[in-house]
Amino acid sequence: MRQLTALDAQFLHAESATTTTHVAGVAILDPACAPTGAVTRAALIGLLRERLHLAPALSLRLVDVPFGLDRPYWEEVADLDVADHVHETTLPLPGDDAQLAERVARLHERHLDRSRPLWEMHLIQGLTGGRVALYAKVHHCVVDGVTGAETLAALLDLTPEPRAVEPPSTPPPASETPEAGEMLAVAAARLVAHPARALRALGRMAADLDAIPVASALPGARLVAEAARAISGGPSELPELPPLTAPRTPFNGPISAERRFSYGSIPLADVRHVARAFEISLNDVVMTVCASALRAWLLEHDALPDQPLIAAVPVAVRTASRANTADTAGADDGADTVGNRLSVMITPMPTDVVSPVERLRVMGRTMRAAKRRFAGSPATWLGELSSVLPPALSALATPAVFRLASIVLPPINLIVSNVPGPQLPLYLCGARLLAYYPMSVLSDMSGGLNITCFSYDGSLDFGVVACPDRVEDVWRLMGHLQEAMDELVGLAGPRPATRMAHA
Repeated sequence: MRQLTALDAQFLHAESATTTTHVAGVAILDPACAPTGAVTRAALIGLLRERLHLAPALSLRLVDVPFGLDRPYWEEVADLDVADHVHETTLPLPGDDAQLAERVARLHERHLDRSRPLWEMHLIQGLTGGRVALYAKVHHCVVDGVTGAETLAALLDLTPEPRAVEPPSTPPPASETPEAGEMLAVAAARLVAHPARALRALGRMAADLDAIPVASALPGARLVAEAARAISGGPSELPELPPLTAPRTPFNGPISAERRFSYGSIPLADVRHVARAFEISLNDVVMTVCASALRAWLLEHDALPDQPLIAAVPVAVRTASRANTADTAGADDGADTVGNRLSVMITPMPTDVVSPVERLRVMGRTMRAAKRRFAGSPATWLGELSSVLPPALSALATPAVFRLASIVLPPINLIVSNVPGPQLPLYLCGARLLAYYPMSVLSDMSGGLNITCFSYDGSLDFGVVACPDRVEDVWRLMGHLQEAMDELVGLAGPRPATRMAHA
């Protein structure tokens, strides 16, 4: 069996009474073109049964090591009944966006049952216009952004007519669950070797010291990082990063178990138009839209700090060499479809800049520097940090450390994520996928606000998740995102006229 990596296990350790660490999304479906004109629970269960082998992450459950002395293992559930994971409900009239968001927020608050494979799907009927919503969540220890998208893609089709899927040619060999004694023996060996591994992890972290929140503010952090990179044979000189000290904001502090959710879309053509007009990337525009919306919300609440907010931007590194990641002992190198292969860029957001044009330009320069730095030396400190403490101690300490950090010195203000998706219509059970609004994790450490967007079929779909103790008016923030995009489109000027073809 495969064992969770240190980073995967960290997503388990971070959970508490107020924190859930699953990723999710809300798919809005139009069943008009479906064969029966509807999307039913029975049809969804049938689709899952037919294609379950295309999404191996959905068949795995955790096997804990006795006394929590080591990271858990994955066990394949051979007799999994997907019906146990699929639920259906109907909204009361009128079935509007606010009702859907409230229902989804309640679902997002709930912890997944760790005795079963860590996923659920909720089919939500009764939306206005005959639409149907599908809320699906998977634990972050199972998937990252890339594998999550691959899992969703296994269920989608390019036409209303579902494609024929061949069953697996040969049944995969059943994985054997190790005996308790075997797991304890491995745990004991790992514990003996842990000090040496922890020292190596700290050494590798030293090379990223000037890119780690809080640590980068320590005197001499850049000199230490340059020396560590030189010793390890890495690049000694990289683009210098701006200060990464997060200011105090209403977003930061201990969170509650409650969640709020809002969602909306902006045309991808508008994002492209602004990017072309100002000669920056699409992601730079998205980050600027978020910075502008955050600035507007903070101004409304008389809480705008005079220094930039600090955001964590997840980066998929699934194609990178496993040799450059943190401790992965126990993981199966041939199974790259489960678990996390991600890093993070820490970047300032120019919420302190008054001019929207200058804010766009500063964001572009900041992101270019962060990308050059990441390309020259991909940050591994997130995985390294997860492997410094022994598993048993990490499981006990993580929630307390997260809560203490939120009170004393928050490392970041929020997480902002932009996930690219397909630019063509897709179908689920014959129903057209109209939009997909992603949802992610809140924690004491990362703050009570998360903004994630997903590009799909000409739109940029935003999902905003917040703790109401930190952001109560989450729909207002969604409105600010749309207003910020409209402002940039106006500043970009008219679109170039389309050239007419001559006969």
